[in-house]
Amino acid sequence: MIDWNVTYAAIWRQRKEYLRPVRHIDPIQLEDLLGIDGKKQLLVDNTERFLAGKPANNALLWGARGTGKSSLIKALLNAYKTAGLRLIEVDKQDLVYLPEIVDDIRELPQRFIIYCDDLSFESGDSHYKSLKSVLEGSVELPPDNVLVYATSNRRHLLPELMKDNLDSHLVDREVHYSDTVEEKTSLSDRFGLALGFYPQTPPAYLAIVDSLFPEVADAARASLHKAALDFAHQRASKSGRIAKQFYNAFVGTVFA
Repeated sequence: MIDWNVTYAAIWRQRKEYLRPVRHIDPIQLEDLLGIDGKKQLLVDNTERFLAGKPANNALLWGARGTGKSSLIKALLNAYKTAGLRLIEVDKQDLVYLPEIVDDIRELPQRFIIYCDDLSFESGDSHYKSLKSVLEGSVELPPDNVLVYATSNRRHLLPELMKDNLDSHLVDREVHYSDTVEEKTSLSDRFGLALGFYPQTPPAYLAIVDSLFPEVADAARASLHKAALDFAHQRASKSGRIAKQFYNAFVGTVFA
């Protein structure tokens, strides 16, 4: 049994069917995340309402890879764990256990975020049904001390196929979607807060690089930036993740 007074995060382990306490939490802080200030503030505001016992939304952070979606959720835990925030990470394939996990925490005084990373479903995958019941409840209301924060590369978590739209039709100039389309979009609609993350612009990417190399002299910034952009071009992406990988590869290098 987890003592949530001293445990801030746990991960569901399917094989043993138990929550494993996390002893070494990723130390990332909100101030470490650059270039996403607007989205950061929206999720902070939502989380603070949740901690205050006010109405708050489940959140879907979707968009380009490496843009800070998962890091933002982990940073929220570090910012608010002393205020009673707790995090439970559940993989997509383990969502069938979600109702049981929630049953064990719904009466506790702490406020829990169920964290699902890289969430999406393929055609025929029924794991999402357990998630839907937690998001909006069934005959029992969802607990007021639990929210779901998920990250995904997709805005719509279930794939939309052209054939699914064939049964959609117009009635009085309004689109009436087919039952299949309604089923697939209804899951994403259950996340009241949807935040889109896009690839960083070159200036934003370089600002992250600069924050990682504060010791580099101003006269050497041009050299640093050229190396960082070359590194990003090789990976066809500019993001916080790429900036961190550049740091890992070039920390200690003398730029001139």
